[in-house]
Amino acid sequence: MIVSRLPRVLFPLLGLVLAGSAGVVLGQVESGAPIAPVDDSGNFEVDGINVDVSGKTSLEARAAGWRLAERKAWTLLSKRFGQGGGAVSDSTLDSIVSGIIVENENVGPNRYIARLGVTFSRSRAGSMLGVAGGGFRSPPMLVLPIEWSGGTGVAFEQQSDWRQAWARFRTGNSSIDYVRPAGTGPDSLLLNVGQAGRPGRGWWKAVLDQYGASDVLIPTVHLYSAYPGGPVIGVFEARYGPDNQLIRRYTLRVNNADGVGALLDAGVARIDSAYQDALKGGILRTDPGLAYVPPVPTPTPSLENLPTIETNAAAGAAQGTTIDVQFDTPDAAAVNAGEAAMRAVPGVSSAATTSLAIGGISVMRVVYGGDQTALAAALQARGWQVQSGTGVLRIHRAAAPPPSPAASGQKAG
Repeated sequence: MIVSRLPRVLFPLLGLVLAGSAGVVLGQVESGAPIAPVDDSGNFEVDGINVDVSGKTSLEARAAGWRLAERKAWTLLSKRFGQGGGAVSDSTLDSIVSGIIVENENVGPNRYIARLGVTFSRSRAGSMLGVAGGGFRSPPMLVLPIEWSGGTGVAFEQQSDWRQAWARFRTGNSSIDYVRPAGTGPDSLLLNVGQAGRPGRGWWKAVLDQYGASDVLIPTVHLYSAYPGGPVIGVFEARYGPDNQLIRRYTLRVNNADGVGALLDAGVARIDSAYQDALKGGILRTDPGLAYVPPVPTPTPSLENLPTIETNAAAGAAQGTTIDVQFDTPDAAAVNAGEAAMRAVPGVSSAATTSLAIGGISVMRVVYGGDQTALAAALQARGWQVQSGTGVLRIHRAAAPPPSPAASGQKAG
């Protein structure tokens, strides 16, 4: 199945192209293209609209077919939200339709037969449907799609058809608030197949914090081929949480490898339906072990009837000053190296990372037996470049100086 997503503003231009190339489906995606950008528009989508219309020319027939598809799609969408399916004017449709999805089409000299989909702008159509506020949705859920094929599992380590299917999926009609990584930067390091098998909440908290999510969804597909060139079977599993719990399993098949894209798109829709049902049934809930637990406040004791212990000013000063230090962490090894270097500074009693950002700038909390100015001077003496702010230091290693001509061992000419 060839699917072309065509913005509404391009309809006149497509008509000009169609006049010289009737029967050609436009907008095919190149098979060698990289992972498509994640579709986070949140628009409403109605697909599977069949039209069969005639016109004086192929251009007029196609325009009439798209207009008919818009009217049918609006009727179905409004009924879906309990609005009765009333008709609206063509000018109103022009203002709320954001695109046409060509699932399949045949164009003749004066006839147009197609199966189309229509997308509606959530911001403009939402108020007409009574869902301008967005309705009930889940907490933000990080998506970790895993594809198993030939005994090998792939998540974000490399490109996969399963990741492409999730990037294409439109979430506007779903009650699940999906957080879909783009697959760049540290995604391949943090979101791999091994991570799905780690039940430890501590590391999951650090990972979810990087993406602003409350929990994780792990949609999984196992692809099997009966024989070369034969049917392809997909076993889809809707899983969630650090314990990789199974909600539902589906099995779908296509006749050959050419239909794998359609198979995966259908699997995404089935899994989304399973997640929505689990949310409504109270099964899909955020893990309490991943929630932020505020520290328990220490009660302030009364000053009455307390024994007095004699001490000196030096003992009080030994407690030190708490200072936040920002440092570069291109990888996990840099985190441990930065903490070790800070603990080696005389006067530092503790140094622990409080905000982790692999591939960026992390923050460690340092307790130092002196003030911030003294700590900055001690770090500069050890070769660090230091920038000071209110209660925070930014450190990074100074660049190595270029070798001098004398050190190179070359004589001047």
